[in-house]
Amino acid sequence: MIIGILICAIGLLPFFLAWSMSKVYDETKLSAGMIIYMILITIWQLDTGVLYFKDILSEDTVLFLFKLFRIGPTFGLSIVLYVAYRIIIDQPSVVKKGNWLDVFYAFFTKKALIVFTIWSAVVYVINWTDLGVKGLTVTHSRFTGVYYFPDYGPLFWVYLLHMAIIVFFLIILPILSMRIRNSYFKNFLMGFSLNALLLVIPGILNFFPLTGVLTSSIGVILFSVVNMHIFVKLNVELKVHSFELMQKQKKLDYTGHLTGSLIHEVKNTNSIIKGFSSLMDKKGSFGEGDKRKLNMIANASDHLEELTNNYRTYMKSPAVTYKTDDLVKIIQESIAFTGGMLEENKVELEFTNIYSPLNVYLNKTNLKQVFINLIKNSVEAMPENRTRKKITISTEVDDRSIIVHFIDTGEGILPENWVSIFDPFVSVGNKSEGMGLGLAFVKKMMIEHLGDINIVDSSLNGTHFKLVLPQEGMLSGGGNIS
Repeated sequence: MIIGILICAIGLLPFFLAWSMSKVYDETKLSAGMIIYMILITIWQLDTGVLYFKDILSEDTVLFLFKLFRIGPTFGLSIVLYVAYRIIIDQPSVVKKGNWLDVFYAFFTKKALIVFTIWSAVVYVINWTDLGVKGLTVTHSRFTGVYYFPDYGPLFWVYLLHMAIIVFFLIILPILSMRIRNSYFKNFLMGFSLNALLLVIPGILNFFPLTGVLTSSIGVILFSVVNMHIFVKLNVELKVHSFELMQKQKKLDYTGHLTGSLIHEVKNTNSIIKGFSSLMDKKGSFGEGDKRKLNMIANASDHLEELTNNYRTYMKSPAVTYKTDDLVKIIQESIAFTGGMLEENKVELEFTNIYSPLNVYLNKTNLKQVFINLIKNSVEAMPENRTRKKITISTEVDDRSIIVHFIDTGEGILPENWVSIFDPFVSVGNKSEGMGLGLAFVKKMMIEHLGDINIVDSSLNGTHFKLVLPQEGMLSGGGNIS
């Protein structure tokens, strides 16, 4: 009985850790999966511990509780798949057509998750019949004393197959995790799968009387401690990175407010200049030269007023709603929107992407306009006599960011204009129309998405823009950003 109490006490360790996790990290679906998995491990340990209560519980009661608590190890497969599914579906990974690993990705989909949940339910139902567990037999071990050991039925092999499938997926997961570009989630998934493997393998030894039913407790202790470590490490890293992005946004907001205040003061000062200049020649005492100078002051004042009004219109924007969306879909819709312009100007556009998914926390309308503006500017930058008119868009993913390379075969931008081209009311090249707000809007929107855009290279043969956006998995929360 003492051994049974010890096993149950060890089993409570993952439960209390899960309870702690629910209080601190309850904002994500990944957290929910981890908490449920920890609770199932506790139930698994109770399933083992009850076999040592021979002296205080009847055999029928022990058998009933053993079959009941079997839900823990049985549905562990579904939760392992759920945790892997949440990471794989939300994080960019390399998609390589024809690779043999592509087959295994089919097991980490919503449909596969439903299938394995149903399979787990069937295995659990078999457990309640004599085909799964016929009864209990009294077993003695010099290490653990007298305890019950299950007398398995003819379909016991179904349960062994079920556990073998779990082991198989836990072996495959570290390999699949290598394709994930985000190092935070890659390391977590790899650590989680290897750690779970250390839990399941000792648990499988419980099926053999010679090893006793205590071996799973060793795996539970190792799993609980290590799993808590890697999960807390993941959340701390994500929160630190999110804090850095929030600080960057606050600095941008402060700069915007400061610029708005400066524009306001300039308008006030300009109003004084304009008012007094209009009063200076009320008596008509100025000569022609002085009148011309006064007229120049008035024209300059009007121009300054128009300029400040344009800046206020450019900077002022209402609250914008952000939500998670696929960047690939945004780019494809932008290409479709500009299809007529591309066809009319005989410009070829090639879009290449090898990652799936490319989730970004974005405002769809504004980010779509970013790519529309870039395409429009590139088309207008291509000389009529250029034999090869082409725009190439491709994606890249690193540890923290999604990168979009935008390359055209336009007339290029001089190096001294690589920075100023993104300023409002600045136009370079042969464009005779427009206010020079296209690339300024692009820059503003990229910064508001906590990203950036810069020129990597530019020559007479074309320009290479590099757009950087934070991965969706790095951000939490949602709503309006003003």
